Amino acid sequence: MKTHSRLPSPRPARQRGFSLIEVMVAVIIIAVGMLGIAKMQALGLSTTESSGTRSLVAIEAASLAASMHTNRDYWVLGPPPASFTVAVATTGPGTTSVTITDPTNVLNAAPTCGTTTACTTGNASQIAAYDVQQWGAALAQVVPAALATITCNNANPGVPLSCTIQIQWAENVTSTSNTVAATSSGANVLNSPVYTLYVEP
Repeated sequence: MKTHSRLPSPRPARQRGFSLIEVMVAVIIIAVGMLGIAKMQALGLSTTESSGTRSLVAIEAASLAASMHTNRDYWVLGPPPASFTVAVATTGPGTTSVTITDPTNVLNAAPTCGTTTACTTGNASQIAAYDVQQWGAALAQVVPAALATITCNNANPGVPLSCTIQIQWAENVTSTSNTVAATSSGANVLNSPVYTLYVEP
């Protein structure tokens, strides 16, 4: 009589789940990715703000150039000062000051043009002083800390007049990478950008 030995039936395969280590690795990878995205977004916002300020500064420089073209009697026949500066500084919350340094004391004179008083007809220097002072106030609305240097080649008779409008301003550095780069730079180029415009009134 034959006896049949019974083989043990195979055990069903156990379903394996994620171990705690695998879950922790996945969380770390996701966290690093989210931090990278947050840093990229902060850098993008900082770059957008910086480029917006640069565009506004370029518009203000073009505005002064337009005033020079309009008042050719002063800027071409004047002649204007060889160089003068317009400094903008913050004096308090929401208040700024504009300081015009002009060796001829024409552009920094007390304004005689206003909403109730018109400039004297044919007095190009009064119009130029009014234009420069109003331009300085407009520049203060764009950048609260700036220094504009306007240089003209009026010392060369017979040479067509040309002027250079150079605006340097202080920029807020918000991102960490920009801060490190600006600190390592001797000239602080990222903190104090310069915009230059050449004009022939």
